[in-house]
Amino acid sequence: MPYVVAHARAARYPVSTAELARATRELADLPVRDRAPSDGYTREQFGQAWEDVDHNGCDTRNDVLRRDLENLTYKQGSGDCTVASGVLRDPYTGRTIDFRRGAGSAAVQIDHVVALADAWQTGAQDWPAATRLAFANDPANLLAVDGPANQDKSADDASTWLPPNPGYRCAYVVRQLRVKSAYGLWVTRAEHDTMARTLRTCVTVP
Repeated sequence: MPYVVAHARAARYPVSTAELARATRELADLPVRDRAPSDGYTREQFGQAWEDVDHNGCDTRNDVLRRDLENLTYKQGSGDCTVASGVLRDPYTGRTIDFRRGAGSAAVQIDHVVALADAWQTGAQDWPAATRLAFANDPANLLAVDGPANQDKSADDASTWLPPNPGYRCAYVVRQLRVKSAYGLWVTRAEHDTMARTLRTCVTVP
């Protein structure tokens, strides 16, 4: 992709100079190791899916939908908790997606930016159950995104999957680094090198 085009797209999702500096430090500080075996991994190792960990009366999935979607409507009687419809401006693809709860609701999915299986193989299998539950429901590690893009990503790390929207790749890597650093995870050599290359493409604002 021509530099001018890539730069223009990245400018839609700028990061601050402070965020970029922090991400660069976090990458330098993260241990670089091979993945641990995936033995023992199941989704259940990270607790009940979409647990109401903040005890606000809404499950985590609806919390993220409420945060990331626009033009929201709610299921009647849910107390503005269960999202019935909304509009997602998807960062992974750049598409605008209409969300409606029901048969087609998988068009919008909640992605773990650092996938649970990736976390399991880079340190999480040694965590207590409470930490894994917190990780799986941490808003910093969750995004409402295009369903097919989320399925395509699966449990990949940055070395094998980056958002198809090139303008969002810097912001995506910055977010992954924030999460991996906060939870003491490690990166593989290929992941580290991909992250370093991606940070060099960032467009920053003061």
